[in-house]
Amino acid sequence: MFTAVHEAGLRAATFTAQVCPQAPPGAQVHVDNILGYVLWGVGILFFLGVVIAVGAIAGGRMFGMPHASTGGIIGLVIVFIAVIAYLILPGILDAMMGSGCV
Repeated sequence: MFTAVHEAGLRAATFTAQVCPQAPPGAQVHVDNILGYVLWGVGILFFLGVVIAVGAIAGGRMFGMPHASTGGIIGLVIVFIAVIAYLILPGILDAMMGSGCV
């Protein structure tokens, strides 16, 4: 009796393990467009962060404002940490989530 119930449970678990999420037909094109826009926006923000940080460092040095220079250096370090995290975190999330099948 117990083996029959256990076997039926294993079959049900095997059936549900084969279900994977799928986008509706035609939606993948729109998702790719949105992700492309987000990728460009993030790249522009990284570039602006570097330009503003370098400007703060240069302005702080030229006008004798050590707090602006320090803020620019900290901003530059934060931008580079964000770039590294942006490159590493998707791989970590992919490893944690697996294939996405339930």
